Amino acid sequence: MPIESVDVETFLNLSKLYPILDVRSPSEYAHAHIPGAFSIPLFSDEQRKIIGTAYKRESRKIAVNHGLKYFSERMKIIPREVEELVKNVESKNKTMVSSSTFDSNGDVDKPGILLHCWRGGMRSSTVAWLLSLYGYNIFILKGGYKSYRHWALSQFEYPYPLHILGGYTGSGKTELLLEMQAKGKTIIDLEGLANHKGSAFGALGQQPQPSQEMFENLLAFELSEAIKKKDTIWMEDESNRIGGVHVPNILWDQMRKSKLYFLDIPAEERLKFIVGQYGYFSQESLQDSITKIQKKLGGQETKNAITFLNQDDHYACFEILLTYYDKLYEKALHNRENIQNLLHKIPCESVNAKNAFFETIN
Repeated sequence: MPIESVDVETFLNLSKLYPILDVRSPSEYAHAHIPGAFSIPLFSDEQRKIIGTAYKRESRKIAVNHGLKYFSERMKIIPREVEELVKNVESKNKTMVSSSTFDSNGDVDKPGILLHCWRGGMRSSTVAWLLSLYGYNIFILKGGYKSYRHWALSQFEYPYPLHILGGYTGSGKTELLLEMQAKGKTIIDLEGLANHKGSAFGALGQQPQPSQEMFENLLAFELSEAIKKKDTIWMEDESNRIGGVHVPNILWDQMRKSKLYFLDIPAEERLKFIVGQYGYFSQESLQDSITKIQKKLGGQETKNAITFLNQDDHYACFEILLTYYDKLYEKALHNRENIQNLLHKIPCESVNAKNAFFETIN
């Protein structure tokens, strides 16, 4: 079957039809990969290390010999892994091109396969050759994962039609964004991509955060899909850092210069929301989160918050924390350039503010 090399844009368009196989080592994939790609490594981490060491210290010939030895061990395994993967993907994704297509001889064709390694070199070529023998139509990414990274980073340089959803802590901004998405608005959930809600308490109940590189990959993909809709893109007002990852500076500068729709919700309503969001976590995890901001919160206020926490008085505890975060946000808001022209306050009686907000933007 044919093997074709394609550019990044074509590769990503084809990924809506065919699965992506990342044939790099497991650790390379774990660090960061193309969103939606599946790991089918040609070499293990240890094997890759041995090959690389042999190439540097001995010769290319010896390194290739090591690679051929390891490849011979994987030749029978990789096709079985790919066949099982394709079956699972097709059963979950009904829009995936089915394997029940026929060639000119009436024989069943296997679906297309997208694959890549680091630079589009020997690893991807080797696996492509192997899978083509089994009847798969193969599309190799020109330049490999490295070319995808160049593409991903370039996405942050484009101007986007951004509107920013702001508000003090406990305004339910993420929940509102998701409601907007359900109503057909174009959104990008930065906190969802980062697996973190932004504050010292943001990691509670979340999955581990992606690497910075993986966060950028995810965000770049979301931006590229969002801009195709030719609509305003809504994002939450965030600081530059979201837990352990940061929003690329070029994009963050755009966010800071975009219209800011501020949900103006009474503190007591936001306090109820915060207690409902975080009150069920263990005292130990909440105390650890409070300790993270001890230096800025102040010794006495930290002591008071922890005392209330140990007394199971979550309202009194979170009232102290809410006051702290409100002051922090207020300071950042006033330091923003041209804020008087960008800020649009929307009075809302409660955190369930979608009706008043939707009336404003529709």
